[in-house]
Amino acid sequence: MKTRRILATMAGMLLLASSAFAGPTWTFGPEEQGLLKLDYKGQFQLRYRDDGASPAGDESAMEFNFRRNRIALMGAWGPDFSVYVQTEFNEDNNITPLAVDNGDESDFQILDAVFRFRHSPEVNVWVGKFKYNLTRENLEACEAPLTLDRSVLIRAPFVSTRDKGVAVWGDLMDGLLQYRVDAMNGRSDADLSPKSNLRYSARGHISLLDKETGYGYKGTYLGKKKVLTVGAAYQMENDIAFAGPGEAIDYSAWTADLFFEMPVAALGTFTFSTAYTDYDLDDAYQGAAPDAGALGFNGEKNGSYVKGGYMFPNLPLQIFGRYENWSFAQLDGVNDQEVDWIGAGFNWYFRNQDLKLTVEYSTVEFDKASASFEDFDSLVAQLQVIF
Repeated sequence: MKTRRILATMAGMLLLASSAFAGPTWTFGPEEQGLLKLDYKGQFQLRYRDDGASPAGDESAMEFNFRRNRIALMGAWGPDFSVYVQTEFNEDNNITPLAVDNGDESDFQILDAVFRFRHSPEVNVWVGKFKYNLTRENLEACEAPLTLDRSVLIRAPFVSTRDKGVAVWGDLMDGLLQYRVDAMNGRSDADLSPKSNLRYSARGHISLLDKETGYGYKGTYLGKKKVLTVGAAYQMENDIAFAGPGEAIDYSAWTADLFFEMPVAALGTFTFSTAYTDYDLDDAYQGAAPDAGALGFNGEKNGSYVKGGYMFPNLPLQIFGRYENWSFAQLDGVNDQEVDWIGAGFNWYFRNQDLKLTVEYSTVEFDKASASFEDFDSLVAQLQVIF
């Protein structure tokens, strides 16, 4: 009986380490050493944009829709093995962060499916589909950002926010240092690339105050931790695309980031984060017939963001602002395009991240005119529910 309680407790701690959200939990198996937990995460939005509607595209557009609509299943068998599977249903969205269009077909997908083996705090092995190890921004939890959402301009080329492969990671020196290395699919349409190679990443960080010891990060800890973390990463994939007939190019990227959050008694909680990221595709845009994936928002680029927040000491209210600047090698046929994205808003926490209201106003400015993109303003109200 005592052994069963110990095993269940350790498995429960493993589940809690993987998710802070409290869903229903079941035990199973010999001595009840297996655990299963289910949760739901939804973000319902009212989105307004000052252009994009009407045949001419010059009328304002408004839409109710979901940003995220997910069901996740987490399981653990003893203290050293767990599994995480997350599904997502995407509705037909007409207003996206970057454009107004006819919308894509609704779809249902397996967003994450990862087997997780824990040898020790210093050695963890993950196998399956999950987030790759490059930017802190992508590794921050979708349901715990400081601002309305993570940057939509920071994504790596030829992949989404997840990839399939193997990662080894761990915490050293009682969480002061963390390392991560992975080997992932990278570009998966091998028939269109010069060669079929894996994509490799390496990331590390130093946590100087309270430790960030999980695989993921948060954009705010709501004043419950004192955090100062500095991180950096490098990623590469050889022979990823063509710049012209027979002219193969390589991909590499690097990033450096800093996150700081400090609760001060009677004054509130101050949050600051910043990062710089450079994506290099061997100047493919200058080639005779460059691959379309090497261009555009997810092509060759470099940029940075700065975010800041303040949470009131006696109110569940957090105000925030963000500024991003990106330089794109080629965007919508324009070389060396500059984009500035400025936003500000607030989070009202009814029950921490499990029930919150976020409102954000943002403006996007393009340095040069193009056929498809022009400056626009948007306002989004979002209700997040997790249980």
